[in-house]
Amino acid sequence: MSAGCSSCASSHTSPVTDKTYRRILWFALISNGGMFLVELVAGAIGQSLSLAADAMDFFSDAANYAITLVVLGMPLVIRSRAALFKGICMGLVGLYVFYTSIDHIINDTVPRADVMGIIGFLALLVNVVVAILLFKFRTGDANMESIWICSRNDAIGNIAVMAAGAGVWASTTGWPDIIVGLGIAGLGFWGAIQIIGKARHELRDAQK
Repeated sequence: MSAGCSSCASSHTSPVTDKTYRRILWFALISNGGMFLVELVAGAIGQSLSLAADAMDFFSDAANYAITLVVLGMPLVIRSRAALFKGICMGLVGLYVFYTSIDHIINDTVPRADVMGIIGFLALLVNVVVAILLFKFRTGDANMESIWICSRNDAIGNIAVMAAGAGVWASTTGWPDIIVGLGIAGLGFWGAIQIIGKARHELRDAQK
């Protein structure tokens, strides 16, 4: 979710006030919000845990982009607090997926592989475009790094959803979907730990 140079963010203001970066964030916000709705409906129709997990991830990312747009250009301590809040939210999304997985295991749910494959591919296209656009801005303070990490994790998660769809089709069981859903949750937890750790480090430095 990672090394970075917080001093770079505090000594050079151009990355956080760059108009191109703002436009990219607006595009990411709109596209992620749209994909949240698409995957939420598709996850319900296809009874897929991995799609539901990815939908929650899209929602978390949309909120991430919205918060970042608000705090861009503000002092580092405010941006770090925003990153800390986003890291906590990512962890909560992971907990939700873990909770949902229990229901799928108990009811032996078998999702629709075709829905998983199609929606997973669409989500991958969206996240790859966003990740490419954000690659230039992948380093900096915890807030900027959290944006890049979310986009990177999403692309990885989408590939996993497509693989899970293939696994469900081949095995006629829901276990590939459950495993991938839990994997997405685990990736979110790992990312949350990285973001929270860097944000806390920046806040400690700001208090010195």
